[in-house]
Amino acid sequence: MRLTLRVWRQQNADTDGAMSTYEVDGISPDMSFLEMLDTLNEELILSGDDPVAFDHDCREGICGACSLVINGAAHGPEHTTTCQLHMRSFRDGDTIDIEPWRAAAFPVVKDLVVDRSAFDRIIQAGGYITAPTGSAPEAHATPVPKPAADAAFEHAECIGCGACVAACPNGAAMLFTSAKVNHLNVLPQGAPERGTRVLDMVAQMDDEGFGGCTLTGECATACPKGIPLFSITAMNREFVRAARKVR
Repeated sequence: MRLTLRVWRQQNADTDGAMSTYEVDGISPDMSFLEMLDTLNEELILSGDDPVAFDHDCREGICGACSLVINGAAHGPEHTTTCQLHMRSFRDGDTIDIEPWRAAAFPVVKDLVVDRSAFDRIIQAGGYITAPTGSAPEAHATPVPKPAADAAFEHAECIGCGACVAACPNGAAMLFTSAKVNHLNVLPQGAPERGTRVLDMVAQMDDEGFGGCTLTGECATACPKGIPLFSITAMNREFVRAARKVR
């Protein structure tokens, strides 16, 4: 396959960026998208140019590091992570636009790499769960109803990639935040702090500069792990309940 790549190049958050055009040839349809970028970077290095900076880690669709907007879609045309997107999803001769997540809360570090530490601070704002110290408790000491366990697992699938923010027209982080809130709040172990947890995490989300949620649903559509939209409404109910208790 021969492809034309239009790649966003930006030295850092304080400089202006622009799209640069590159031609790559000999791309196998069985390559992953990141392997294709590796091929581009090998050619750039051999020619003495600066390689394109992009985030990656596990390359197994688990860590969420591979955050790219491909032809205007978060993670590209398939419902998966960028590292699990293969070049057979494109055709010979295609032009592919490759950009970073675009959100005020995700400043560009370099090229396609953005700083997503805002997500870390939201998680940190959630604090801890009350648990006894000492030896590990018996696994069956705290009964967990199966619906609660299923809901917790469903929300725990969030890998924090940020596709929800990139896809949202408002740059909101409600789907991510609700997944992290609900993951703990539906379990008995998370019950003692459930009120303060949702208030603190939502406050931190707002402080980070994410946009407001208008429930357009683009976030859930783009999520590679299928976090459902009702996660947001569940968190909103928790938030209203907790705010009433504070008053």
